[in-house]
Amino acid sequence: MVTALPEAITSQLADQAIELPSWAFGNSGTRFKVFSTAGTPRDPFEKVADAAEVHRHTGQAPAVALHIPWDRVDSFADLRDHAGEHGVRIGTINSNTFQQDEYKFGSLAHVDAGVRQKAIDHHYECIDVMDVTGSRDLKVWLADGTNYPGQGDLRGRQDRLAESLEAIYSRLGPEQRMVLEYKFFEPATYHTDVPDWGTSFAQVSALGDRAKVCLDTGHHAPGTNVEFIVMQLLRLGKLGAFDFNSRFYADDDLIVGAADPFQLFRILAEVIRGGGLNNPEVTFLIDQCHNVEAKIAGEIRSVLNVQEMTARALLLDRDALAAAERDGDVLTANEVYMDAFYTDVRPALAQWRQSRGLPADPMAAHRASGYQERIEADRIGGTQASWGA
Repeated sequence: MVTALPEAITSQLADQAIELPSWAFGNSGTRFKVFSTAGTPRDPFEKVADAAEVHRHTGQAPAVALHIPWDRVDSFADLRDHAGEHGVRIGTINSNTFQQDEYKFGSLAHVDAGVRQKAIDHHYECIDVMDVTGSRDLKVWLADGTNYPGQGDLRGRQDRLAESLEAIYSRLGPEQRMVLEYKFFEPATYHTDVPDWGTSFAQVSALGDRAKVCLDTGHHAPGTNVEFIVMQLLRLGKLGAFDFNSRFYADDDLIVGAADPFQLFRILAEVIRGGGLNNPEVTFLIDQCHNVEAKIAGEIRSVLNVQEMTARALLLDRDALAAAERDGDVLTANEVYMDAFYTDVRPALAQWRQSRGLPADPMAAHRASGYQERIEADRIGGTQASWGA
């Protein structure tokens, strides 16, 4: 246990920013049911207010990612100003081409040019939103794929996807970026058009410098060495964003670090080693659904877990690690890693937060604030927000 962290570490923690997903504050569930809860936001303005509650207690979550069309409003300028009034800003804009009937057999990779154009036009709409909100990143995740051998021409789908992405990329402003997310399966089961980091890397590399890869920590097959992928994308200058969550079996979208805290530590160790921490080219986002736990508290817990593991990874003795590597001393190298991972930094982080005028225990502060009770009393009537499964 450490009771105080050196300034060299706290200065980096102070600069850390973790973007929150608007959809995490709405109702969610499984493919069988979406569960409703008291106090759930009824519109994007209330989602932003809930995200601001997380930032108020942690000081680490200054931006809110939107999802279109889930977060459509009459005036995105008003939503932008509303965010500013609550001490946060609008961040990444996420597209959605997986919930309309036309996209049953794909969107940007669809064999029908009309369907592809509809999907491209949706991304143009997202870019229009970015122009108003001041957002830099357009994040693209596709459900496109096939369920059976022979259902589609695999190469033809890649060619059509490349053409569609080029059309979208060409519409971006000079300060805007595209980040292409990958996922090895779901909902397609035989093949997915962007199943892995290599496919995403190949597609964005053909587009240009402002196209990057988004890595979702839940989007890998069991046993995948995710930190190796992190290292490689940083090495290649193509890691644009993280979607942090946690998984036991598939894309479980659990609280960050819940299933494997050591994996989160290893990932952040590679982020730091590769120059990805507090790098403006690498956006930290949380992407999860709180199906059974309280939503605001769940986001606070995820932010704190990332912060804690970042502190532990910053404590890693890089000199000792390098010396052990040179000497071929496997056990010492592992001990150096495990010593940093097992260091309890929670008391030091609590002290540091207090020194910044933040609650020592953000979870307890949120519970004591009465915010949850107020929104449960105020948000009566209307339609609760949901990802609409």
